[in-house]
Order: sequence, then C-alpha cells, then structure tokens
Amino acid sequence: MADSAQFGRRAFLRGTGGVATLGALAACGSNHGSAGSSGSSGLAQWYHAYGEKGTEQAAKRYAAAYTKAKVDVQWIPGQYVTKLSSGLLGSSGPDVFEDQLNVDLVHAKEVIPLDDVLGLAKSDFVEATLATNTVDGHVYGIPMVEDMQLLYYRKSLLAKAKVKPPTTLDELAAAAATLTSKNVKGLFLGNFIDSDGSGNITPLGGPLLWSAGLDLISADGSAAGFDDPRAGAAVDKLHDLFNSGHLLLGAPTDWSDPSAFTQGLAAMQWSGLWAMPAIQAKFGDDFGVLPFPKLDAKGDVSVPIGTWAAMVSGKSKNQQAAKDFIRWLWIDQTDYQQDFNLSYGFHLPPRRSIASAAAKLKSGAAADAVTYSAQHAHPASPPLWTPVMNTAYQDALSNIVKKGSGASKELATAAQTVQKELKRINK
Repeated sequence: MADSAQFGRRAFLRGTGGVATLGALAACGSNHGSAGSSGSSGLAQWYHAYGEKGTEQAAKRYAAAYTKAKVDVQWIPGQYVTKLSSGLLGSSGPDVFEDQLNVDLVHAKEVIPLDDVLGLAKSDFVEATLATNTVDGHVYGIPMVEDMQLLYYRKSLLAKAKVKPPTTLDELAAAAATLTSKNVKGLFLGNFIDSDGSGNITPLGGPLLWSAGLDLISADGSAAGFDDPRAGAAVDKLHDLFNSGHLLLGAPTDWSDPSAFTQGLAAMQWSGLWAMPAIQAKFGDDFGVLPFPKLDAKGDVSVPIGTWAAMVSGKSKNQQAAKDFIRWLWIDQTDYQQDFNLSYGFHLPPRRSIASAAAKLKSGAAADAVTYSAQHAHPASPPLWTPVMNTAYQDALSNIVKKGSGASKELATAAQTVQKELKRINK
C-alpha cells in the first residue's frame, strides 16, 4: 500500500468480503535473521506491508525489545493474503500473524483461540472490535488497530446555509440539497462502483441496515438480517439520493481518499478516520465528523469499524510462545500500542483506556470519533460474512440504487444466498 487511505480501504474491503490485492510479492525484511515455526527457537511474525512510513521499523523495534524469544519480523509486500493463505497450510508459515478474522480460518483450524491472552483486558476493548474477532464465543484475534468510517462536513458551509448536522437519512438528503450549488455538490458517498469493477457500489451496506435497526446477519447467526421491509426503506433512501442530483458522482478519487472534500467538490463526504490528518491540514478546525444517520427513531446512528488483529497459526509448533509474545506486545505494552496506531498513520487504539489517554485524540473531531467508536461502532463485517454473501448483497444494492429495482425482491434474493452460506458454515 502507498498510504493510510489505501490501508483503510483495503481493510474495509477485506472486512466486507472484498478481494485484497496488493501487487507482486517481494522479499521480506527481518530483524533476527531466519526464524520460523518449523522447530526453530524463534518466532516468525508476519505483517502486511503498511504504507505508512516508519511502521515497519516500529514493528521490528518492538520485536527486538522482547527478551523471551527471538522474533523474526517478516514485512510482506504484494500479495499478503495469498502468501498467508499458503503459509497457514503448513508448519513453514508464521507463528504470529495479522489478519482479519473469517469463519473459514476457524473451521480449518488455521487459528487458535486467544481468550486466555485477552484475560482481564477484555473489558477495555471496544465491543465491536472483539466481535470482529470472535466466532462461537471465542476470540481468535487480539485487535491491534481500529479504523472507522465517518461523515465529514464543513462547519462553515453548513452554518452559512443554516443547515444542522444531519442525524436522520431524511435530514441528510435535505442537507445535501441545500448545500448543492453550481460548483459544489452537497454530498459525496463514493463513486458507486469499485475500482476493480465489482458490484461493491458503496461502503454503506452495513450503515444502511444499522440505520433501520437491522444487521447483515441475525443476532443468532442463523439468517440474513436484512430480509425486512425496513431494510428496503433505508436502501430506497439511497436510491433517491443517487437520483437527486445532489450527490457527487465520478470524483477523481473514491470515498477512501478525502480529495473530493479537501478540493471543495463536496460539502460533506463519507470517508475514513485515516483521512482526518489531511482534512485538518486543509481546513484546520473548520470541519466536523458524524456517524451515519439513522432511518428513524427505531434505528440508530452508526460507524463501521475494521480491525487488524494478531493471531496464532494453528500449525505453529510454538503456540504457547506465540501467545506469550502477543500478550506482551498487544496487551501489556500500552505505549507500543499507542505508538503503532498514532505515530505513523492515524488509527484508533482498540482499547478505551489507550484511546482516552492519547493526546492526539483528546479534542475536536478526533475526540468525537473516539466517542462514536465507543457508543455506535459495528463490525464492518462479522466473521460469518463471506465473499459469496457480500457479492449477493452488493449486487442487490447496485440493482436497487442504480437501476431502481424493487428493494423487497432484490434483498429477499440476496437473503436466500446468505441463508445457503450460513447453512454451509454451520454444518
């Protein structure tokens, strides 16, 4: 990845069933020479290649400070997911690695439970970050970083137009209409087609459902959570926005990049927390952030979150040593955890105590983001949400929003695909 915006987009694509493509594989660096899980005395720790300058050096510095084992940090550019999938099949792969949990990793026994590593620190983590890493009541990943999506708005533009920050979908549409002028659109939610041409038209698949008090999958994990008239009502609101003339469409960059907002092409934009430093550099304090609005009083405002988490390979021959290292780094070393999240890019520490103590998160829009994460966060995708489910749901969204297809029929068809996948998973 080239920057934190790409990190955030890739994290959320992976979290919503998208394919993470990072380019060609290259040689990986290390801090202790050759070490691995195949009988060596050291631990192999794998990271994807963060594009944020200094992150690799920080990861290697943390590992070098660990005294109970040698830790070989492998920084993997290119096709991290492909290489990791291969590495987890045998004992020559990593002992410790970062990933975003999906149920197939658990069923294939490629990861092990880490409930004992989490220990008493469990209550300090934002619930949604743990939900992202939990299957059948067991935690398989210790959250390292949290990224979230937010609605950015220009305070001065809203004040001039006498528009209050929107809290409902109807208020959002009305604000977009009022803020639209000859050269500025009221709202940018994305270009409504993924860069790879897939049907992932919008990052708002989850927030639309949460706005109506629904979810991607039912609470008990037995069925789709969106085969409901309220889901159709929420998605129809996006269809109306799409055809209103008040949305910016076809921007030079997509929603994960704040350029449309910072260049004044839109008065409001949906983007990620990672965009905040660039927005602040451009506008100073003349911006605010909001959660995604609710449909009505029966729903709620929301922010989607994605995490990278530290996991232990099910094929590792050094599982206890790997767990001890994860506990040391991602539970005990709170200074390293704050450093990793805030010194190179801009992410939320997944633990409340660390986020509340961080100077960069104590005021302004950053402090609001911390509050939204604590109060309104939802996993961008639960571990049970598979690529097959995501394709079906995104195709339904595309047909409703862009083509005007009937929401009830489209969502019911997607729900049938989700049901079949859940039946496969829950065998």
